[in-house]
Amino acid sequence: MPVNITAYKEIKSVLDEAHVTLVAVSKTKPVEDIQALYNEGQRDFGENYVQELVDKEAALPKDIRWHFIGHLQSNKVKYIAPFVHLIHGVDSESLLKEINRQAAKNNRIIDCLLQVHIATEETKFGFDGHELSNLKITQFENLKIKGLMGMASFSDDLVLVRNEFKKLKTIFDQFSIIHSQFSIISMGMSGDYKIAIEEGSNMVRIGSLLFGARNYNP
Repeated sequence: MPVNITAYKEIKSVLDEAHVTLVAVSKTKPVEDIQALYNEGQRDFGENYVQELVDKEAALPKDIRWHFIGHLQSNKVKYIAPFVHLIHGVDSESLLKEINRQAAKNNRIIDCLLQVHIATEETKFGFDGHELSNLKITQFENLKIKGLMGMASFSDDLVLVRNEFKKLKTIFDQFSIIHSQFSIISMGMSGDYKIAIEEGSNMVRIGSLLFGARNYNP
């Protein structure tokens, strides 16, 4: 399926009016598809797999802002540290320490979001409120924690999904009072981004509405 430029323009217009950043989730998609959206003015793209991100970064324009949105393993941080714009799913203090270490090696300050576990599903990653309260984020000189991200339950129960987004917004409001650098609350994907925006999201991750279904190798 080719990139849906019409859908992109419609979604981007709505998000721009609401002052919400669109991260186009391009995982498993060819560079030609990313280039097509780039040509329309899109600059923020999200990837889940480190090697795929490294390959695409090498092949595509250098002013793309690459977001790593998957579950990042500490031993893979070094591969994206030279160029990554924002790491979304930081879910442990040990991962923060490794990002900080690799950022220092590259003479960079890397922006990050802390992932908060808001879903009922145990398979989702993230900090809980207690762990966030005990986290001393000022100890990391080479990273800047810009806010929070969360993933709602994969559910048709929209009341449940909305309540999970409300929970993340409440936590964000509490911590943004303490941490003035908190400016991003990343929640909402193709199936629930409208609810997420209603509940306060200012960054959404949308893939299938723009690129169609994911491409997986057999």
